[in-house]
Amino acid sequence: MSKSSDTIVLIGPMGVGKTTIGRKLAKALKLPFIDTDNLISDEHGPIPAIFEERGEPTFRRLEEEALEKAIRESAVVATGGGAVISALTRKRLKDVTVVYLSTDGKHIASRLKNGNRPLIQNGVEDWRRIYAERKPLYVETADFEINTSGQPISASIQDIIEKLGK
Repeated sequence: MSKSSDTIVLIGPMGVGKTTIGRKLAKALKLPFIDTDNLISDEHGPIPAIFEERGEPTFRRLEEEALEKAIRESAVVATGGGAVISALTRKRLKDVTVVYLSTDGKHIASRLKNGNRPLIQNGVEDWRRIYAERKPLYVETADFEINTSGQPISASIQDIIEKLGK
């Protein structure tokens, strides 16, 4: 895997573990960790409030800006589940290594129940619908896929490191 940048971007559905895996992967690779959702909320307030008060289109624009900023440096970057919706974001991701964290969804219900996710009003049904809509974009955008289903986080991280050739 040889891209001009040392930046590794994790994409995938809500609740798949992009932030958890990203933090640990960054530590293993001795790189900084950046979560684009944190960049957005640090600068603009809580994401649910952005959705409610300013709408999803505004949030998506802020997400594009956060990703552009995050990929300027060598880092492991966790994106929001919908980042790949943006054609501009998908274009920008061509210069970095993109890892699609996929799942069979069997453990998602427990991961979503304590979260405040604006697009998940009807629980797992909404999650499944959104994942099905976005899956082709994840596949199209990624350099490779790691299926996180039924394996410990450490195994997913090891799989990523092996695919990176590190």
